[in-house]
Amino acid sequence: MEGVVESLPQVTLIFIISGLLVGGLFGFILQKGRFCMNSAFRDTIFIKDFTLFHAYLVALVVMIVGSNLLADTGIIHMKAQSFYPVANIVGGYIFGLGIVLAGGCGSGIVYRVGEGQLASWFAVFGFFLGIGSTTNGVLKPVYDLMRSVKVGEGALTLHGFFGDSLAAKWIVIAVISVICLFFASKSKPFTIRKSKGFYWSVTALLVGLAGVLTFWASEYFGSPGFARGLNFTTPTGEVFYTFLTGDARSRFFPMYGIGENIKVTWAVFFIVGVPLGSFLSAKLLKEFIWKTPRDAKELLTVLGGSFIMGFGASCAGGCNVGQALTGASTLSIGSIAATIAIILGNWTMVYYKFIKPMNDMD
Repeated sequence: MEGVVESLPQVTLIFIISGLLVGGLFGFILQKGRFCMNSAFRDTIFIKDFTLFHAYLVALVVMIVGSNLLADTGIIHMKAQSFYPVANIVGGYIFGLGIVLAGGCGSGIVYRVGEGQLASWFAVFGFFLGIGSTTNGVLKPVYDLMRSVKVGEGALTLHGFFGDSLAAKWIVIAVISVICLFFASKSKPFTIRKSKGFYWSVTALLVGLAGVLTFWASEYFGSPGFARGLNFTTPTGEVFYTFLTGDARSRFFPMYGIGENIKVTWAVFFIVGVPLGSFLSAKLLKEFIWKTPRDAKELLTVLGGSFIMGFGASCAGGCNVGQALTGASTLSIGSIAATIAIILGNWTMVYYKFIKPMNDMD
């Protein structure tokens, strides 16, 4: 009978709890560490502050090393994305533009929901509208067109240019790690100062470890045979589709049944857990406060920016976390290209939204 999901494996208590706990842990770290990759990219050119960008680099190293160790020992199974040059680059660039307008990246807008920022609630909704319109709605022809251009038969990886051997992969990882840690050392990672939240290097380490944990947990509890890892684009869509239709509409990952008519993924509970963890951190730090947008213009900007985010992330194959951390951990050329495009899009919008108006006033 249509709509019946008795053939699907049923959701268990540990399935729900694991998703909520891992998501909650990540949300707690993001809030207490004030970690948002929109800010990390923006601050490098807007206020010439590289601290959060260095935090991103350290988190990336931890995720690359940790996840590949788990993969090479057979504990998890990682899969690099294929390279869709038009989608990865154009989609990533558009996503980068959108995160500045929305006031946060994919993970940033979700965790700020837990801080009581109502603009972030609208941003998450706009993010879903962009995702849904692109993958299942009126913008799907554009999505299909952009992803019709593919380079290579399978996934292209950075180490694949050097023979795709285990030795080649770890040499590439070692080189990337040394370069990233060298630049990150300029922000004095070991000079830990007392602060209300986590020091930047502690945040970076915890974000990286949480990313590795999510690689493992997403496979062990929710997707046997494939480590899904951190991502906020597809899971955000799955959350909304579940609440609106009872069907997460996952195209790539296993779904589980709740009773006879509801289909969910593990990532649905992960995403729900993020603002819960952020809320706990905000309450402990006494930072939770209901905050409304200043005016209708700000609200429309947030909605428009988040819609653009959803479109760009869907085309690019992931958001900043999904591509710049999780995807980059697989050394995928597509993920690396999308990451660079996201940064360039961010810088472009920062220039026109903040820097140019300031220069015109001088």
